[in-house]
Amino acid sequence: MSQPAVTASRLTKRFGDLVAVDEIDFELEVGECFGFLGPNGAGKTTTVRMIHAVTPITAGDLVVLGLRVDREPAAIKRRLGVVPQEENLDPDLTPWENLLVFARYFDIPRVEARRRAAEFLEFVGLTPRAGSPLDELSGGMKRRLLIARALLNQPELLVLDEPTTGLDPQARHLVWQRLRTLKAQGVTQVLTTHYMEEAARLCDRVALMHAGRILRQGRPADLVRAEIGEDVIEIRGDEALHRAALALVDGRTLGREQTGDTLYLYCADGRALLPTLSGLRPPHLLHRPAGLEDLFLKVAGHSLQE
Repeated sequence: MSQPAVTASRLTKRFGDLVAVDEIDFELEVGECFGFLGPNGAGKTTTVRMIHAVTPITAGDLVVLGLRVDREPAAIKRRLGVVPQEENLDPDLTPWENLLVFARYFDIPRVEARRRAAEFLEFVGLTPRAGSPLDELSGGMKRRLLIARALLNQPELLVLDEPTTGLDPQARHLVWQRLRTLKAQGVTQVLTTHYMEEAARLCDRVALMHAGRILRQGRPADLVRAEIGEDVIEIRGDEALHRAALALVDGRTLGREQTGDTLYLYCADGRALLPTLSGLRPPHLLHRPAGLEDLFLKVAGHSLQE
């Protein structure tokens, strides 16, 4: 088997007294999409910035594409593509010009740079806007241009830091489509996101982060099934209603969480419990499939403060 694309062991990053990343371990396999999930301040961005050799590690070991980040950062950067959280395109240049200027950083010959720029503008659906002023592009178009820019050096690993933050649903789905296409072409991806739906749609495996630590990692469906079950029932009401509901389903659920006025019941078969709970006439009763958001709320707590 080929060696992992990324291997981290007891990886740590401190900023003074702040421990941003606290002795985490993970491996990223070649050809997969691996996601770091969590709220703002969880350590996701710091982790990926260490992966693409922008933020120095404080302690531990981090190997990217067979190279140690503390010894060969320049060699690593040449083999990566990065879509940053912040939009950092040159506002004075058109999309076409942005790509050609960026290609110079990798010493790509001009003829080849023009070929790749045309190819990747077409890939992200921006060929008609290649010569437009940048301020005429929507937020979604700029995110797609950042993806095109990250592909110019034909990277072995694509790093995506909150790739769809701030986008409307249509633009978000278009970016997801492009990323799925890249993965099908064999491009290894690592991304950070606080959108659980995004992770479920894109990632082969995920690591749930909170306060600099990895709480759980694995395949999304496996993690949800192991921690939550198949279904979730939401019951909204006062404390008395919650106590009555718990008494009715005692021993028939896999777990529960409560936040504010909502009780969450984790079940193997939630539909079987609905007739019993309906008799309480709660103001809000919802039965739905379990998902990554339920998993994160369970392991990190409903009272997270970002």
